[in-house]
This record gives sequence, C-alpha cells and structure tokens, in this order.
Amino acid sequence: MSGTDGQASTSTGGFSDEARARLEVDAKEIIARYPKPRSALLPLLHLVQAEEGFVSTAGIAFCAEQLGITTAEVTAVVTFYTMYKRRPTGEYHVGVCTNTLCAVMGGDEIFAALKEHLGVGNDETTEDGRVSLEHIECNAACDYAPVIMVNWEFFDNQTPESAKRLVDDLRLGRDVRPSRGPDALCTWKQASRVLAGFSDGHGAEGVQAGEPSLVGLRLARERGWRAPDPAAVRAAGDGSEGEAR
Repeated sequence: MSGTDGQASTSTGGFSDEARARLEVDAKEIIARYPKPRSALLPLLHLVQAEEGFVSTAGIAFCAEQLGITTAEVTAVVTFYTMYKRRPTGEYHVGVCTNTLCAVMGGDEIFAALKEHLGVGNDETTEDGRVSLEHIECNAACDYAPVIMVNWEFFDNQTPESAKRLVDDLRLGRDVRPSRGPDALCTWKQASRVLAGFSDGHGAEGVQAGEPSLVGLRLARERGWRAPDPAAVRAAGDGSEGEAR
C-alpha cells in the first residue's frame, strides 16, 4: 500500500472484515452513479468518514483501492476540503459562522463564548467526545444570522447564551431539534452517510425555507416585480456593443 509515493494502493488495513464488506457494497453503489469511477471520490470519502467519524489512513487507502487511483491523489482531496476530518470528531460537530454578516450580528462573540464554555479551541473536541467546535466561513443562511450548524443542520438567530444551552443539551443527550429541516438531529457519522448519498428518510421534514428567505419573493409578487426579459437584455447589450464599435 502506498502513502504519497504516487503508486496505487493494493490493500487496505484498519477495517474489520465485516466493515470492509459493508463498505465495498456501498462503494460499488456510489461508483455506479458516475460515468467515471474517480468522480465518486467525494461521496466515497463521506462514506468512510461515516464509518469511523473521520478519514483515516485506512479510509484513504480504501478509496484509492476502489477507484484505482493513488493514495496521494486521495490525500490531496481530503486535505483540501474542511468537511473531511483527519482526526476523530465529536458526535456533534458545531460550526459557528464567523463570516461577514454573522460576525457583525454576533458570530464572533458566540464563537468566543463557546470556546471558553467548552474549554476547546477551533477544530477541537471536548474530552467526553460529544462536541467538536469549528468556525465556519459561511453557513449559507445570512437571513437568519447569526447561525450555528450542528452536523450541517441549522440553528438560527443564535446568541452566546442560546449557543451555550445548545451545546450543553447536546452533551447531556437531551432532545435537540434544528430550527429548520428534519424533526431530529442525527450524529456526525449519520450526517456523513447522508452526504455519501444514502437517504435517512428525513429530507422532506420540517420547514425548508422560512419567512426571512421568502420575503423578497413575497414583496416582488405584491408589487408586480419581474425579472427582465432575457431577449430584451441581449438585444440591449447588442445595441450597446454596436454603438461602442
């Protein structure tokens, strides 16, 4: 089995026989979705992360073996995308958005409060293994800022106090429900399996787009606003180019 020497893997250690057999079945299903096997690398990485909670050396070798590529190629992808973790991650990954709007609305304060409350730094896990904390560049939910995501589910309009209650509830095993989306919160491993393309049956549950997300559409309908006609825009552009020439 190669490391970073550019040679293709030929064997995989680290997984039990039962786990490997299960992973191979799922990997074949994933690979069959794509015209070229190597295109399946991202979901395959989520698959092995769902098994161990992170992408281990064994997971990298397994992906390389299944796709007929080198471990160096797999490692390059794993280390590029922050959604793939290279060390064990907590059962609940708490991502605090600290990008512009969330930061202005209190995201930085929330992140600082959680670091102190949990006694961990960025991308670290509590001693009990329940919660990992990370600052996220954008959770794509600016209309609900400041936002926290737990295992990629939304917790909207947070404050330092509500965020501390949230992580306390997670550590105590209490029932925690996202602000939008599914009726229940899955674990980090379960979320990784969903991202590998295996539905958990909760995709259509709960509110998908709330009022803050839809207010623009509502105002447009009330006021009769419509997007410009594409043909008219193209014609106007052609005319402008002609005048410039």
